[in-house]
Amino acid sequence: MDLQPTLEGDRLLLRPLRADDRDALYAVARDPLVWAEHPDPDRWRAERFAAYFESLLDRGGSLAVVDPESGRLIGVSRFQYARPEDGGTIEIGSTMIARSHWGGDANREIKRLMVEHALRFVANVEFWAWRDNHRSRRALEKIGARLLERIEPVEIAGRSVPHVVYALTRADLAIGPLAGGEKG
Repeated sequence: MDLQPTLEGDRLLLRPLRADDRDALYAVARDPLVWAEHPDPDRWRAERFAAYFESLLDRGGSLAVVDPESGRLIGVSRFQYARPEDGGTIEIGSTMIARSHWGGDANREIKRLMVEHALRFVANVEFWAWRDNHRSRRALEKIGARLLERIEPVEIAGRSVPHVVYALTRADLAIGPLAGGEKG
């Protein structure tokens, strides 16, 4: 599976994140409200963002989210934590979107493009959300992701943070809110 494909949607373009995207992504990330429900709420600070950005590049699988109409970078998402067992599973996470695109179709389109791409190669797509991040959890429920009975610890800002796990399969995609790019 190509972890850094270029994916084109109706309103967004996802392409491999590059080192020269740093300033454009920081323009989005420097908004403290973007991180208000995140376990590292200080990622809007330059030094915290720098470490986050380097991890996006180092770990791979990161996609810049671009508004093709304006050419502006409006966010990022990433394929991560691939597991080959049971037909294969990959997690889609580290999604961050500019507040100007909250509440509309941006998250749905990002997830639809990434899920459709992933499910060509694996049987399951997972999403891990900090258990106290209600905004992310609501967004996952809106795209039809199912909450599993599993907790995954994730190292963030030097501490282990419990994440709840949501999932989508090919069958879920075919009948859920992401089917055919429709609104959920």
